[in-house]
Amino acid sequence: MDISKIKEIKIEDFNYPLPDDRIALHPLAQRDACKLIVSLPGQEILHRRFSDLTDFIPAVTLLICNETKVINARMEFFRATGGRIEVFLLEPYSPADYVLSFAAQNSCIWTCMIGNLKKWKEDTLVKELYLPGSDTPVLLRASLLPLAEGETPSATRRVKFEWDEPNLNFASIVETAGNIPIPPYLKRDSEKSDLDDYQTVYSRVQGSVAAPTAGLHFTPQLFESLITNGVEIKKVTLHVGAGTFQPVKSDHIGDHPMHTETIHVDLGVIESIIKALEEKRPVMAVGTTSVRTIESLPYFGYLARTADVADSASMHLPQWLAYSDTLAGEDTLTLLRTLRDKLKEAGLDALTASTAIMIAPGFRWRIIDGMVTNFHQPESTLLLLVSSFMERNRQSTGEESTVTTPLSPDDPKLPAWRRLYNEALANGYRFLSYGDACFIR
Repeated sequence: MDISKIKEIKIEDFNYPLPDDRIALHPLAQRDACKLIVSLPGQEILHRRFSDLTDFIPAVTLLICNETKVINARMEFFRATGGRIEVFLLEPYSPADYVLSFAAQNSCIWTCMIGNLKKWKEDTLVKELYLPGSDTPVLLRASLLPLAEGETPSATRRVKFEWDEPNLNFASIVETAGNIPIPPYLKRDSEKSDLDDYQTVYSRVQGSVAAPTAGLHFTPQLFESLITNGVEIKKVTLHVGAGTFQPVKSDHIGDHPMHTETIHVDLGVIESIIKALEEKRPVMAVGTTSVRTIESLPYFGYLARTADVADSASMHLPQWLAYSDTLAGEDTLTLLRTLRDKLKEAGLDALTASTAIMIAPGFRWRIIDGMVTNFHQPESTLLLLVSSFMERNRQSTGEESTVTTPLSPDDPKLPAWRRLYNEALANGYRFLSYGDACFIR
């Protein structure tokens, strides 16, 4: 593969008209009642309901979901002078581990995005919290830490949080002090209903500042139907960061710095993937976050050959490593077995690492055969991922692949993702986080 050509892809080729009235501001009352558009190789696009998903996932499939849980990351403070400061939690700094940070008592430090940073001087911000069942306030203090030597000033800073109730952990503080961070494109304040609506029914591991929204459509009953049909369901964790909403501002995707996100994959999940590939069973993912996690694993197997897997939290997958000529001849199963064996040798039962993988047209898909996903923003990295997957479908059916946008909305040479999106727009589908869904095989 020629990585230089991939880096030259123009982001403007992934634009499309999205009227405001097509952006869903709230979900449907019944999660799996939303529309589902289905794209299968070599077939016409189908229109169904999400509850029909069981018709398209074969009984032997390994289906992987992201069980991250959205935290109340948006905190509001007021200075003594009345100035409002918003502190948006991004990721833990000390302790750097999510579990340890949420379990911290008395204090912890997080990397945060600060609103109205210019108004926050040297003073410590104080917020009174009233926890459920208590009439005694807990005082939460937030202090802005100085920039490290050589650090570039920006709206992203380290903040130290301290509280005066030693028996409370930071998870309890966040639960009480913050608000659920719904996507900015909804252009509304969070509401009480978002506390449930913006979580998947299987969310468990705290850490995300945005929901893995494809999973919002699932219900316990739908999972039960899939399992009854013989589908194997496994969970991974990718903590979705604010970078998921970061627009691609460069003309070419090669100039866009891909955001980094933390993943956690149990050894048993890696072994399930290996077994599914050995048995030539489909491996499918719920959402682009699950896709990024699973498609990153072979490359962690490559890194594990030389990295200290015992300190896997320091392992990082760079943005463009997957496109390296060095990896072109590497066998996927061999890479996964290497990762599994290295983890076992280190006495680890899971991989915890970070990935900045960029999945764009030209990417070599190694594991995922099908995905459930929502409709994504124009000119976004998530749309690049979907386009890449659908171009793979087109190549497998012998169609000519192109990223050039023809003028006619029904031109057969139109990129596959655009044909799908045109069909959805023409048929009244609701877009983005609270909108309808796609199943792409």
